[in-house]
Amino acid sequence: MLEVNNFFIMQELEPFIDRVDAGRHLAGALRHYAGRNDVLVLALPRGGVPVAFPIAQALHAELDLMLVRKLGLPNQPEFAMGAIGSGGVCVLQPGVPGLMGVTQGEVDAVIAVEQAELARRERHYRGERPPARLAGRCVMLVDDGVATGSTMLAAVEVARRQRPSRLVLAVPVAAQDALQVLRGVADEVACPLAPLRFRAVGQWYRRFEQTADEEVQSLLAQAWAH
Repeated sequence: MLEVNNFFIMQELEPFIDRVDAGRHLAGALRHYAGRNDVLVLALPRGGVPVAFPIAQALHAELDLMLVRKLGLPNQPEFAMGAIGSGGVCVLQPGVPGLMGVTQGEVDAVIAVEQAELARRERHYRGERPPARLAGRCVMLVDDGVATGSTMLAAVEVARRQRPSRLVLAVPVAAQDALQVLRGVADEVACPLAPLRFRAVGQWYRRFEQTADEEVQSLLAQAWAH
C-alpha cells in the first residue's frame, strides 16, 4: 500500500471481498488514531455502516450515523446530481438545474422525496437516541465508496457546521477526480483503492448486495450497547 498526497492506493488493485473486508483495510490505514478518546466514527447509511463498524471496533471509538441522501437524476436515479443532509444542507453538481435537461421543478421534487426518506431513516435508525456531539472532536466520515463525491460533500458540510477539531474521510474506493475534490475539504483522506478506470463502486467488491435496514440496526445496537 502506497501513501500518495494524503491518501492510500493499493498497488495490486484487487477488489474487496465485501464491506466488512473493506472496513478492515481502512482500519489499518487509520490505526494512528487508535487509543484517542476524542474519535467519533460517523457512517453514511446504509452501505457505510458495515464498513464503519470494524473501524470503530479497531480504534475503540464511538460509532454513530451521518444521515445524507443522494439526489438522483429523474430518469437516471443512479447518476447523482447532488445530495442533501441534516439541517437543510443541499449540494448540487455544477450545471444543475439544466444538466441533461433537468428542470428546477424536477430538482425540487427529488429533494422533497429524499428529505422525507432522510427523516424516516432518522426515526428508524436512531429512535429517541440523540445525535452524537461533533464539536471539538476528531470526526471520521465513512462510506462504502465514492463515485461523484456529492453525497460525501453534503456530509462534510453537515459535519463542518458543528465545528469538529479534525475531519477525516475514510472510503474503501473512490474515483480519482472525486477524491481530489474531497482532499480539498477534509483534513485527511484515507482511501485504500483509487483506480484509474472507475465505473462504479460495486465494481470493486466481490459481494456488493444492498445493505438491509436490519443489518444497520443490528450493528448500531452492538456499537451502542458498549
